[in-house]
Amino acid sequence: MVHGPDKDTIDDAAWDEAVAREAAIRRLASLDCPCRSDFLRACHELGLKRTRLYELIREYREHPVTSSLLPRSAGTKRGSRRLPDETEAVIAEAVRDFYKTRQKPSINRLHQEIRRLCRSRGVRAPSWHAVKARIATMDLAELTRAREGSKAARDRYRPVPGEYAAECAFDVVQIDHTLVDVIVVDRQHRMPLQRPWLTLAIDVASRMVAGFYLTLEAPSTVSVALAIQHLVQPKEAWLAGLGIDAEWPICGFPDAIHVDNAKEFRSRALRRGAEEYGIELIHRPVATPHYGGHIERLIGTMMGAVHLLPGTTFSDIDERGSYDSAASATMTMDELERWMALEITRYHADRHGALGIPPLAAWHEAAARRVRPVRHPHDLGGFMIDFLPSVDRLVRRDGIHLFGLRYWDDVLSIWAGRLGRPLRSSYDPRDLSRIFVRAPDGTRWPIRFADLRRPPITLGEHRRARAALRERGLALVDEQLIFETIEAQRALVDEASVRTKAARQLVERRERAIGAAAPNRPAPAEPAQVKDDQPIDWSKIPVYAVEEWS
Repeated sequence: MVHGPDKDTIDDAAWDEAVAREAAIRRLASLDCPCRSDFLRACHELGLKRTRLYELIREYREHPVTSSLLPRSAGTKRGSRRLPDETEAVIAEAVRDFYKTRQKPSINRLHQEIRRLCRSRGVRAPSWHAVKARIATMDLAELTRAREGSKAARDRYRPVPGEYAAECAFDVVQIDHTLVDVIVVDRQHRMPLQRPWLTLAIDVASRMVAGFYLTLEAPSTVSVALAIQHLVQPKEAWLAGLGIDAEWPICGFPDAIHVDNAKEFRSRALRRGAEEYGIELIHRPVATPHYGGHIERLIGTMMGAVHLLPGTTFSDIDERGSYDSAASATMTMDELERWMALEITRYHADRHGALGIPPLAAWHEAAARRVRPVRHPHDLGGFMIDFLPSVDRLVRRDGIHLFGLRYWDDVLSIWAGRLGRPLRSSYDPRDLSRIFVRAPDGTRWPIRFADLRRPPITLGEHRRARAALRERGLALVDEQLIFETIEAQRALVDEASVRTKAARQLVERRERAIGAAAPNRPAPAEPAQVKDDQPIDWSKIPVYAVEEWS
């Protein structure tokens, strides 16, 4: 189990302070004996006493996550506001209507205006220092936009790094999605399905592929989380499972992840998960596609290789001509995943045009330039859960209710009907048979369906079942009816899968989602096949030493 505070219930001021501390304390914690000048400089930068900094370094070494650096809860919280709500409302009104104007009044004039408003309303006026403290917390870019216009704010605060570059391995990893230019077939009937989605990650310094994720579903928070999981985890066992003998050494936490502005890259789960592990999340400026040039070129390279596969759709209609992509399709998703892994390992060993050396060699050189070694998760399972979507749910006397489904485990007994606040519950849309509940002490518990006879279902199946029940006028439905509807729909889809492509897509998505989300289970041993008609050569049977007991 993973212990620690629930990062989703921490107020923003405390979380921001922990994030600000993380980089400096991580640097000190990586040193066996920090020099005195570095230590005192960190004390000054973070506004901490030496004893408190020692405590934070010790805590970070024991639990190297951002949430271990949260400020103490005792006493008045730093940044908290102790003025009456009426006074705070007057300050906010004066800032909005008086201070954020093109006349650009000073703080002294703002304080005078606030005192006038407070006197007219019979409210206690704040001090000049209280007003100044609130102005100091404002977003300077937003303030400049209100007082001087959008152009002035862009010119003054928009970053202008030019071409995105990195010197060391895992300084920056870029992530993006693309539709693969090939049609895959289903596993059962080998009939055409659709073009799958590919999420790719590239290390900018070495151009090495950091990880990827292939799916039939459109890009989502889960596909981003699974791509990040793949880039963080060691690749040896995964490659061995695919029957590939190749070197792919990239793994661990990147210092920064660079993404575009799609919805799945703006989720709270991704932001908090990255902050928890000290990963900076950088969003590409709007309308600046050149900022993602490295990942775009990698996608182009991969799709160029895909165009040689049977069932390719090529880049456009003119290039495809009269080629029948669906009729030529032969590869399943599993086969395409293995082909993609082989193609990536070949790309790693080939000379890169911009670097002049293979990405694999560039990785080793870029890794040697790092001042500090790449960090690795102390709990890969907990790391994955931190990036899953989550909601707050109360523990009722009969368990936790989510999506109209009931979850129960004996561990919930101590909170059932007694805990006054909801608990953070993470879920995997590919398999709703289990959720992960964060206890008040930070321990993460897996909780299954209350009825263990229920089969695993996906969130997509659940939504389709609820929609079908609503169409039948059953707005208030129970769990049993949901599962009966899903079973009936599965039977119809399985029967229709031979005839229609849409049905085959639903079957393939369901089987891949539930299969991928299920825990790894050892395959049953196959009985040895003995040919009865083949004579036994008794001379080859080994003789063993036997201990005789009298």
